[in-house]
Amino acid sequence: MDSSSARKTLLLLKEKEFAYFISTRFLVIFSLFMQTTVVSYLVYTLTKDPLSLGLIGLAEVIPAFTMALFAGYFVDRREKRSMYLYCIIFYLVNTIFLFIICSNLFIETHSIKTVEWLIYFAMFISGCIRSFLAPSSFSLLPLLINRERMPQAITWSSTSWMLGSVLGPLAGGLLMAAIGVSNTLVIAGFCLALAVYSILKIKPKPVTLLKDIGILKGLREGFSFLFKSQIILAVLSLDLFAVLFGGAEALLPVFSKEILNIGEVGYGWLRSAHGIGAIFLLFILAYLPLKKNIGPKLFLCVGGFGACILLFGLSTNVYLSFGLLFLGGLFDGVSVVIRHSILQLKTPDEIKGRVSSINMMFISSSNELGAFESGLTARLMGTVPAVVFGGIMTILVVITTYFAAPNLRKIKLE
Repeated sequence: MDSSSARKTLLLLKEKEFAYFISTRFLVIFSLFMQTTVVSYLVYTLTKDPLSLGLIGLAEVIPAFTMALFAGYFVDRREKRSMYLYCIIFYLVNTIFLFIICSNLFIETHSIKTVEWLIYFAMFISGCIRSFLAPSSFSLLPLLINRERMPQAITWSSTSWMLGSVLGPLAGGLLMAAIGVSNTLVIAGFCLALAVYSILKIKPKPVTLLKDIGILKGLREGFSFLFKSQIILAVLSLDLFAVLFGGAEALLPVFSKEILNIGEVGYGWLRSAHGIGAIFLLFILAYLPLKKNIGPKLFLCVGGFGACILLFGLSTNVYLSFGLLFLGGLFDGVSVVIRHSILQLKTPDEIKGRVSSINMMFISSSNELGAFESGLTARLMGTVPAVVFGGIMTILVVITTYFAAPNLRKIKLE
């Protein structure tokens, strides 16, 4: 057990600005996951159509994907803390809009289609904001700590994200059952207000002034760096297709209501299971960091994630379903740590925004595309066959990548 590594990770929180960064990141993710949880459940309750769950993901991914490259170039040339602050403020305004359209008064006085499409519009706005949030956060982190402490910083950053992704859905399910959707969105907005206060505790950082080479050439630099880095490209591609086909979580409202019959609270627990497993894994890595046989471990864990999704689709027992999602989170946590470590350590500071945007196109957007794929296949094939199909495809992606990218088997984190 590497106790010195864990001690270094804990001591990093004594850096005040870094601690405020971590708290901000947690509050934002906690709020956004809480919103997505309650909104998804509300939409399926109103429409009874699994495709509507996929359309939520599609509405968010379209702007996040199309604006990502421009956003990365823009963030690279702006002060990072201010960009992060503006994103949170816009999220807060969007939450207020969601509160209005999801209120009982609005639903009672408007058609289901009107409410449904306004929710899609709100998710579209969320995707626009996210295209700027991701590169802002990614570029701000290395400005707060020394490069030598980056591995520990990445551990905390990943942990705060995972903790928010766990507690957000869980709190969303519990609060939705206790106080309703609208009041839950009020709490989500309050968390974003706290995030604004927290990010203001970080001082603006100097901007590295570079010659303006134009947006097209700037974007070309980002892609050129990515495609010259075969290891980064292979890791991103593996995660892209694994997440794309393994998007079973988008269908959890269907499983909760029609297969497992567990209601809002059970839905919240199921939605949190993946994140709980990932957080458990991150705490393990604080004591047992990944050092050897990185490639084989990566393939094994992504393949294990696919197997968990496949078995989850076949399960009719709530405890087994939770356990499979928990185990899937453990496996997924490994690829998250490897990917984030490689991107932070191997990307020059002056193009971090652009590379982060490309990463978001590969990974973050694939979550929503995976949700759309799951919703569409559930409409065409049925819910259970759609999830089983996704698990099988994930395993096939791992096997294909193993033989197509031999260099990935020898990957190292130094």
